[in-house]
Amino acid sequence: MLITALLPFSNVTFCKLSCRNRINDGGLLLNPNSCTTRSQFRYSRSNPSSGLSSLRLIPESRSDFGRKLVGCRRLWTSSGIPQASSSSDGAIDESKPNKSLKLAVVFGFWYIHNIIFNIYNKKVLNVFPYPWLLASFQLFCGSLWMLILWSLKLQPCPKIDRSFILALLGPALFHTIGHISACVSFSKVAVSFTHVIKSAEPVFSVIFSSFLGDSYPLKVWLSILPIVFGCSLAAITEVSFNFEGLWGAMISNIGFVLRNIFSKKSLQSFKQVNGLNLYGWISILSLVYLFPVAIYVEGSQWVSGFNKAIETIEPSKFYLWVMVSGIFYHLYNQSSYEALDDISPLTFSIGNTMKRVVVIIATILVFRNPVRPLNALGSAIAILGTFLYSQASVKKKQVEEEKGE
Repeated sequence: MLITALLPFSNVTFCKLSCRNRINDGGLLLNPNSCTTRSQFRYSRSNPSSGLSSLRLIPESRSDFGRKLVGCRRLWTSSGIPQASSSSDGAIDESKPNKSLKLAVVFGFWYIHNIIFNIYNKKVLNVFPYPWLLASFQLFCGSLWMLILWSLKLQPCPKIDRSFILALLGPALFHTIGHISACVSFSKVAVSFTHVIKSAEPVFSVIFSSFLGDSYPLKVWLSILPIVFGCSLAAITEVSFNFEGLWGAMISNIGFVLRNIFSKKSLQSFKQVNGLNLYGWISILSLVYLFPVAIYVEGSQWVSGFNKAIETIEPSKFYLWVMVSGIFYHLYNQSSYEALDDISPLTFSIGNTMKRVVVIIATILVFRNPVRPLNALGSAIAILGTFLYSQASVKKKQVEEEKGE
């Protein structure tokens, strides 16, 4: 008994029934080691109902015989209907225009949400300089958003237990530290300066991970040198510089690095919880951590600060700014998780580097912060170092995965 498998451009190869290997959608994958008939055929379709009408024998070279159907441009069924192309793992590939469009949409939302958050977050802090309350409100918005998604079943609600909450306490604590420290920095210095300092996060990641036993190749260590130099140059030439803003950004880096490290170590057994659900629970726990401390730190100043704020701008405008900063804080984090799900780690790291550049440029244009030439040079060097680090670290991860296989 012969099985007909249709190759690209309507070529067919005959092989015995025993040589077939099934792929995902029921198609057949030729096994060159067990096929016996080494001839190639072309067909011309003249009868639509039968799909195949005539076959003409064409000799085929031994080197091309038994070519796999995997990766072919088009598969044909017996009715002559073209099917989507198949990838190396049997999954159906999307067409290139669709993938490019999807990538553009993912990056577009990610960047736009981030820019809007940074602009309105700074607008609020300019008239209401109480970052502890604002940071708490932003976590509240994220928590409420996720609870609505779960209750309406727009997002699958994860099945959690006491062990999951206990494992999440550490990452949530460091997320809280990272978030409030960044808000404090935003309230003290220009948004662009905070983002330049936050580009030094890879430096802390390498240092802390090394202390915990990870090893890094020389390329990774060399890539953090321009980050250190660029951030130092940007700091000493920053017009809005003050130590409180600098230390806020630095502590934010430490907080987020430790969050990532502890998440990797403590959440290994909870891989069934996807990234968005994980971030939702981190937001809820972070709110529980932060709000009581916020009341203690600056609660007595909120009423007088609010009265001054609504004297400066219209109350409706102030409420709008606060709401936008809270909603888009969650949306940009949600967009980043969705981007990470849809693209490779390398593409994500490049996109994250470029996102910081876009945010820096956008906030400089909106708030018209003065930028000195050396300050711009230092920022560019730091961002370049971040890009080089992302390239080196992704290659390191790929090498480790290949060794693991």
